[in-house]
Amino acid sequence: MRKLLVLALVGLAAQLVDGALGMAYGLTSSTLLLFAGVAPAAASASVHLAEIGTTLAAGVSHWRFGNVDWKVVGRIALPGAIGAFAGATFLSSISTEAAAPWMAAILFTLGAYLLVRFSRPLRTNRAGGRLRSRFLAPLGLVAGFVDATGGGGWGPVATPALLVSGRMEPRKVIGSVDTSEFVVAGAASIGFLIGLGSEGFLLPTVAALLVGGLIAAPIAAWLVRIVPAQLLGAVIGGVIVLTNARTLLRAGDLGGSVPAVVYALLATAWVVAVGLAVRALRRTRRARATVESALAAGSADAPVPVAAGSVDAPAPVAAGSVDASAPVAEPEEPRRLATAVEKG
Repeated sequence: MRKLLVLALVGLAAQLVDGALGMAYGLTSSTLLLFAGVAPAAASASVHLAEIGTTLAAGVSHWRFGNVDWKVVGRIALPGAIGAFAGATFLSSISTEAAAPWMAAILFTLGAYLLVRFSRPLRTNRAGGRLRSRFLAPLGLVAGFVDATGGGGWGPVATPALLVSGRMEPRKVIGSVDTSEFVVAGAASIGFLIGLGSEGFLLPTVAALLVGGLIAAPIAAWLVRIVPAQLLGAVIGGVIVLTNARTLLRAGDLGGSVPAVVYALLATAWVVAVGLAVRALRRTRRARATVESALAAGSADAPVPVAAGSVDAPAPVAAGSVDASAPVAEPEEPRRLATAVEKG
């Protein structure tokens, strides 16, 4: 019972992170199961079966908070399901440890890019248009395969790629990735059922992870709406960099003081990036406050219409008088400030 309670708490914490950052539920849960001695295929199978329930709850919660782009979900979920099914059947008989360093290197690079991108003021890339199927379909296929073979990876692969594109708000990236993961988890579970049979699923473990994840899902969907995009991107980048640095160091068989030095340097870079993100966020908020004040001042200076017959109504002005009323132009300064903020 104590072990199941711990697993439930792990599921809760993993779903909070996954719902707020768009990743890490599978990675966190699978890591714990592997540490406890569970076979890789059984660990991944159990986690994905639990994710059917947690991702459904997360998807509904994100939908209610307006965090889902359904066009992106439709274009990435089906390829992701195909990749997950293939990966599950593949993992049932073959290990994929040799591919881990290569994938870690790709994710490390994406994470480093995010740290740089979100440490500066955000500028939305509207010129690139909407995300197309020729980008989303291969991404979903690869992410689904990695997710099933690694016990987690749908979020770490899909979320950074969508964020790097710059064509979606971070909260909508997270909501769309979490929602589409329901289809991916279902396809992976079917693949494991075919490859391992029903005995490949650890049902008590599945139930514990599921309970914790269901409790955390609506909280995480609310959290992603109030966390600023600037900080969210910096945090995601740091998580990706540190997580995959561990895999790369192990693959390189680097011992002694090298790992400690590398972790210290990466942690320092993460702290600096978050600090720069906070500064950029404050500058953006100050600029918006200035615009709002200027607009309010411009509205206060505008003439107020006077009802007919009012005792305070001004006397009629003779035709041709220089004092004749004219339409009041919109204040130029507030409009110029608003344009500057929109451009970042």
